[in-house]
Parts: sequence; structure tokens; C-alpha cells
Amino acid sequence: MLLSLASWLQTLSPEFGYFRVFQYITFRAVMAALTALLIGLAFGPWVIRRLTALKIGQPIREYGVQQHMAKSGTPTMGGVLILIGITVSTLLWFDWSNRFVWIVLLVTLGFGAIGWADDWRKVVDKNPEGMRSRDKFFWQTLVGLMAAFYLAFSVSETSNMRVFELFLRWVQSGFSNDLPPAADLIVPFFKTVSYPLGVYGFIALTWFVIVGASNAVNLTDGLDGLAIMPVVLVASALGVFAYVTGNAYFSKYLLFPHIPGSGELLVFCAATAGAGLAFLWFNTHPAQVFMGDVGALALGGALGTIAVITRQEIVLGIMGGVFVVEALSVMLQVSWFKYTRKRYGIGQRILKMAPLHHHFEKSGWKETQVVVRFWIITMLLCLVGLASLKLR
Repeated sequence: MLLSLASWLQTLSPEFGYFRVFQYITFRAVMAALTALLIGLAFGPWVIRRLTALKIGQPIREYGVQQHMAKSGTPTMGGVLILIGITVSTLLWFDWSNRFVWIVLLVTLGFGAIGWADDWRKVVDKNPEGMRSRDKFFWQTLVGLMAAFYLAFSVSETSNMRVFELFLRWVQSGFSNDLPPAADLIVPFFKTVSYPLGVYGFIALTWFVIVGASNAVNLTDGLDGLAIMPVVLVASALGVFAYVTGNAYFSKYLLFPHIPGSGELLVFCAATAGAGLAFLWFNTHPAQVFMGDVGALALGGALGTIAVITRQEIVLGIMGGVFVVEALSVMLQVSWFKYTRKRYGIGQRILKMAPLHHHFEKSGWKETQVVVRFWIITMLLCLVGLASLKLR
């Protein structure tokens, strides 16, 4: 919005030439981060008061960590504050003609709507489990597949018209499985190692990354500040990858595929970082508000979509290693429990409690120790991921 306004002002008079600074993605990214940060800090207290007045409090599972019972009733669905900051800031500062930012915004808000429905059931029905898993998974799959289908034909194209032409060629060819090299799966730390996925492979991988990242962030969101800071770090790092792949010179020099238009995602990533830091102000221990599924599912879906567009799915798995391990801990715990119960009649557990952060709490770590140590791990993993820019 502001980019279009600045461009219009420049046409009126040479005196408005200084508005050319709006043409720089880096400038608009910094402003987007500041805007989202200020929105979050300004409206955070009001949102918390409204959630408290509406009695939208977080229910705590009785079989959970006993120390967490004191958190029962703390306002949840605070992810709404994050989504407001991201959406308003992004709409103000990004180029509205960029299709990639629109698709990421739609995925983010789509997953946010699913999370909102889940949180609402928890609050209204006083049921800590919320929406049934099958229903949640169905809607996540629907949104993920819609995004995957569009991205399969848009990663290597420059406009929606070209995307439509590529789709028509795909239909006319009898649904051939070929895609341009820009859609290949890139293996980090190697110069020329990539694997062609084809249309169906691309759609399957994209669905897995988007839905998987969304659920992984949601599973990580169990302690004060645990999920939001890694989201800020990973989003910031993905913004660097978006800027590189969107720049023809940098992408060629660093041996990345050039994805026209992906650089604009830096604005969205910066807005996510700013909104996340603002939320952390209120979510740090002891938390005044919880993110809820409305925030966790949305942020995870956004990270997964950006990683697909920039062709950094594997790097996302590295930088978001905390999310990956948290999700795997739940999968292993549940699978082993079901297997041993079926085989021996008594279910056994690998961890004291899943997800992994609860295992460390049960092992004697304080909540703040778990959170800060997971932050440090994420910082290190993000540095490893960023190192793949040059170490190839």
C-alpha cells in the first residue's frame, strides 16, 4: 500500500524523489518489523484485557506437569495479536502485486482460522483437547494442498498469467510429471546436488512441509516463550534466503535458483519477527497470555510455505530442529506406547512425558531453563542453516 502511494507521489513532483527509498525491500522490511512490533506492544494490553473479560482462559490437562496447574485460566488465543501485527504491517509495506506474499498470507490466516476454531472449542466446551484431530487434519490438508497445487506451477514463473499458462500446458500434455529445475529439491551444503520432484512429488512435499511445520510449532508451544522465539529466529533466517533467491545477482553468485518475486517475502518475515517479539513481551515467564493454536498453527504454516517458495525445505528442518525434535518425540512416544500395549498388554513410554520439553521438566529442569536452552539451540541451528548460503 505505502509502496504504491510513494510511487504515485514521485510522479507528482521531483521534490518527492526521496520516496524512492520505498523501492528498497530492505527498507520496507525494517519498517515492517518496527510497525508490527509497535502494533503488538500498543494493543497487547488491550487484547489481554479483552480475552480476560471474555473469560477465554487456557484449560490445563490434569495429567500434565503439576506446576502448570497454576497457569489455568491464563488468557489464551493471544496469537490473534500476532496475526493482526503481521497482517497489518505486511499489507502496509509489501508490494501488493507480489503473488508469493499473498499466498503466504492466505495460508497463515487459513491455518489461523483452524487454530481459532480449535481454541474456541477448548474455551466454550471447557475441553483441553479442543477440535477432533481428524477434523483439524482435514482442514489443514485442504489449505496445504491448495497452496501446494498453486506453488507447483508458480515457483519458476514471473506472473499469475504465466502460472496459468504452465498449468494449461500441464493439462494439455496429459498431466506430465515434469517441472522446471527451479522446483527441484535442493540439498544444502552441496553446489549442484538437487533432485527433480515432478508435479506430484512437489505437491506431496509441499503439503508435508506446510502441515508438518504447522503441527510441529503447535506441539512446541507448551511453555512460556518456548515457541515464539524460535519462530522469530527461523523467520528472520528464512527472510535472508528469500532475499537471496529473489535477487538475480545474489542467487547466481551463491548457486541458488532465482525465484522472481520471492525477495518480497523478506517483508513478511520481518513483520513476523516484529510481531513475535512484541508477543514475547507478554508471553515471557510468567506469561500474561498464551499463543494458542490460532497463533501456533498459523506461524508454522507460514514458515513451511516460505521454505517451499525459497526451495529451502531441508534447511527449514535444520533451523527448526527444535520443532522437528518436539514433533518426533510425540510420534515416538505415542507409537511405542501403542505398540507395547498391543504386544505386552501394558503401554510403555520412552520419555517421562511428551512433548520433549515436558520430559526435561519432569527430569528436574526449571521451565525457564528449558526455554532458554531451546532458544540457544535454535540460534545455533539457524547459524548452521545460514552457513549453507556460502558453504556449498
